[in-house]
Amino acid sequence: MISIIADDKIPFLKGILEPFARITYLPGKNIVNEILKDADALLIRTRTKCTESLLKGSGVRFIGTATIGFDHIDIQFCRKHKIKWTNAPGCNSSSVQQYMAAALLKTAAEVGFSLKDKSIGIVGVGNVGKKVENFARIVGMNVLLNDPPRARKEGDKTFVKLNTLLKESDIVTLHVPLNIVGDDKTYNLFNEKIFKRMKKGAWLFNASRGEVVETSALKSVLLSGKLGGAVIDVWENEPDIDLELMGKVFLATPHIAGYSTDGKANGTSMIVNALSRYFNFPLKGWFPENIPPPASPVIKLDGKGKSDEDIIREAVNLTYDIETDNFNLRSSPYDFENQRGDYPLRREFHAYTAKLKGGSKIAVKMLKDLGFRVA
Repeated sequence: MISIIADDKIPFLKGILEPFARITYLPGKNIVNEILKDADALLIRTRTKCTESLLKGSGVRFIGTATIGFDHIDIQFCRKHKIKWTNAPGCNSSSVQQYMAAALLKTAAEVGFSLKDKSIGIVGVGNVGKKVENFARIVGMNVLLNDPPRARKEGDKTFVKLNTLLKESDIVTLHVPLNIVGDDKTYNLFNEKIFKRMKKGAWLFNASRGEVVETSALKSVLLSGKLGGAVIDVWENEPDIDLELMGKVFLATPHIAGYSTDGKANGTSMIVNALSRYFNFPLKGWFPENIPPPASPVIKLDGKGKSDEDIIREAVNLTYDIETDNFNLRSSPYDFENQRGDYPLRREFHAYTAKLKGGSKIAVKMLKDLGFRVA
């Protein structure tokens, strides 16, 4: 019988593979080389680093990570030892869109500006970046896109050079993979030199990987007043985050932008289906049943006297209050891992019905375009 080691925080997984395999659930940090000797497959999250030291001498033939990123997997080692690996591209893109919507709308309201007609530069326009672009266009922002790999394939018509984006953007948001080397290296891509090129007073949002931003350089530009502020969901050296940086940013969250329950269900489904194809399990097309509904699936909105952006802000906030995650991390930064592992139910826009009274037709269209059902 096939033997599988799985991270015990992968949701919706328990009970699914047991009819076809021996499966052992462990905290990600407890998945070590000694227990993989007789394992055929490994199901993980980003906290398990699939390096040579973990995999050497193991029986692992298949690795599935229920995440969009795969920088925690040594691809060269896997290729050399014929280990099949798979990730879950795009699984949580709508979740990150929801996070970014909440973060952008809260920032605008509390700092005192409207998103409409502000320029946003999106660095990395893959599954996630496209969803962020969609939100930005819905609320009327000017959008600049930078994605060198896509620009090489598709031409420069849609994209701008990074220097142009930095010069013209009021807000810069990062949605790139972590590439340590190569032509498209993103490790410490945002460093002292790059920050100097940003528009004075611009904002930085990072929901990609912590190592894309050089922590010391970001602290320096925030202290100097060069940047208007920053929103940080991902950190260098997680879970041992830089507390000084946390104290300087406007919103600080524990790497949960993609942690909607819908995104998690998508990620688990994708790796279960890939595993089933590899080992010929009869689970083709499997998807979690009975995803819990939100506590209040009907949102009542009174648009009288409010701008369209105010209405959208209220609707987004009723699906996800980003301030709760910000407060929890600041209150207990050393509890970073538990805040991720025990993250509460968060449903995306499509799980809600918005009932709008007194709002404009434009607001109705904006809600629909974001994915809300509108009654």
